[in-house]
Amino acid sequence: MRTLWTVTLALTAATQFAQAADTLTYTDLIKRLTDLEALAALPAPGETCAQWSSYDRKSRYDDATGKYVAWDANGDGGGVIRKDGDKFVFAEMEGPGCIWRMWSARPQDGRVQIYLDGASEPAVDLPFLGYFDKKHEPFTRSALVHETAKGWNNYTPIPYQKSCKIVAEKGWGAYFQFVYATYPKGTQVPTFKRQLSAEENAALDEANKVLSAGGPATARTNDTPFRRDFVLQPGQPVRGNWKGPAAIRAMRCKVELPGLPKDREVLRELSLQIKWDGEEQPSVWAPLGDFFGTAAGANQHLSFPSGLTDDGWWYCNWFMPFAANAQITLLNDGAETRKVTFEILVTPLTNDLSRLARFHAKWHRDALLPAEPERAIDWTMLKTEGRGRFCGVMLHVWNPKGSWWGEGDEKFFVDGEKFPSTIGTGSEDYFGYAWCNPTLFQNAYHNQTISMGNKGHISVNRWHITDNVPFQKSFEGAIEKYFPNKRPTLYACTTYWYQAPDGKDPYPPLPITERVGYWAEPTNVVVKGALEGETMKVLSKSAGNPHEQAMDHYEAEWSNAAQLWWTGAKPGDRLELALPVAKAGRYQLALQLTKARDYGIVQLSLDGKKLGEPIDLFNPQVAHTGVLDRGIQELTAGEHKLGVEIIGANAKAMKSYMFGLDYVKLEPVL
Repeated sequence: MRTLWTVTLALTAATQFAQAADTLTYTDLIKRLTDLEALAALPAPGETCAQWSSYDRKSRYDDATGKYVAWDANGDGGGVIRKDGDKFVFAEMEGPGCIWRMWSARPQDGRVQIYLDGASEPAVDLPFLGYFDKKHEPFTRSALVHETAKGWNNYTPIPYQKSCKIVAEKGWGAYFQFVYATYPKGTQVPTFKRQLSAEENAALDEANKVLSAGGPATARTNDTPFRRDFVLQPGQPVRGNWKGPAAIRAMRCKVELPGLPKDREVLRELSLQIKWDGEEQPSVWAPLGDFFGTAAGANQHLSFPSGLTDDGWWYCNWFMPFAANAQITLLNDGAETRKVTFEILVTPLTNDLSRLARFHAKWHRDALLPAEPERAIDWTMLKTEGRGRFCGVMLHVWNPKGSWWGEGDEKFFVDGEKFPSTIGTGSEDYFGYAWCNPTLFQNAYHNQTISMGNKGHISVNRWHITDNVPFQKSFEGAIEKYFPNKRPTLYACTTYWYQAPDGKDPYPPLPITERVGYWAEPTNVVVKGALEGETMKVLSKSAGNPHEQAMDHYEAEWSNAAQLWWTGAKPGDRLELALPVAKAGRYQLALQLTKARDYGIVQLSLDGKKLGEPIDLFNPQVAHTGVLDRGIQELTAGEHKLGVEIIGANAKAMKSYMFGLDYVKLEPVL
């Protein structure tokens, strides 16, 4: 064990924290876009943040039974509160408050109108696309308004004093989210107008400049910088101690890393932990790379609170106040030494620390999942008790079989809510993009840092700065997870929040065995002696397209993770496949087919003779039939013909009449 340094800071200056302001100008609200220090202020009673969205209204909580109903309902594109005449009501809020975020997956030309403070005329009346296309002031700054991987985002503040109502006309598009804060009664905020003053426009321009730049914070006059280079030995913690009252305003580190893919394991072997004011358990603990907002591996990105620069500096700009002391520990659980350069900026404090929360960041996998069976689809990101603010999450997904992992909605339960005050429309929507798009992107508040085409490693983050979620008693944040662990599709996350010192943080540090090794590639199952459907020669077809389809992205297992897939056919169409037989004799013929909601009813034949009764391949989900026995066949040596005829479809099926053949197996009968 080695101590890096111990420092007492002279109280030569102070970072200022005011009480929740009674009067907020529009410029004050704009400054919150770039104010990380304000997140440390404990929330005042009556301060909240919630979301209106187009989530599927079939999802509800039944007070009579205490059960969650249709909790996985997924028709999230058009849910609204109600219809008033020919207009759709998206949102209704009581003030004082502010809309901090708008998002859509498909904004179109139908007009969306925002009515504020009971006015008969809307404060904003634009085609829904006009809120996002940067053609209409003040929604023109690219750090605040942008289209990212097919997701449309607008972070321009829209305040109101008494009320806000958002309505839309026909043709508005599909999918919406409006995130809004509500302030304590008595708070004075301006009623938004699109025509801003010169001062307000200048403030928005400055916020846009800061948020566009990203990167690590630079030292200010009152900051005390520290830098150390050291070798991190396996199993030997390195600790640094600082005396307060003070705050860590920024951290940077550089690590000598091997190249891909070895860096993924190294960044999980190294961990960072921070204890505030002599606490027994750390408030901050995470694998090193995950703490800085990405996994697996060193994925360059520049966001506002954290990231990785192109010259290898990991940085964190979260503001971290403490009263008496802060202890930072770096630990290497790997087998090799690692060279690390570590820098921090510390600033003194003289204000009332009883009004300041402590910074928390924790990494976990599958911790504190909901106990209610009907909530099995919810995957818990953070569950905590006390008073504080939820400020963001980095989600790492291991999805080796591919296919879209992120249908799930985010759900935030605040202060014991039975129904969440935030419920979303899809995982990618929460992270600011749309339509399963694997394109990498970086922005101040949301990033996709690795994707691999939605197959393999995926890492996304979302920072709640102006739209942080205050809580007085408790917070539970979950995101739906449609694919099960056994598939395998595995989640890990680092959550970031502020909490009063007497709050409950239930997340302990986790051993190296939890952090590495679980992303081994699954092996394909191959049925011994089987003739794989995707390798069988097509002798003839009357229509359609028989071709190979990879099946490794589905939960069930297909031999060799593939099948012969016949699409584009209709009832009456026929397909003939070559079935080679090496030696004349009697054979037990068995095969395995695929079932799905858009598959047909087929009649199989061998050399023109029917093989049993028709087979209905309808199933609500994609699955295989299991082994189908087609009896003992007397076969000559040479090439035989396996025939498939589409004869119809189940009444419940989508009428696409598809057919899938996993394999055929001929077992000699003695």
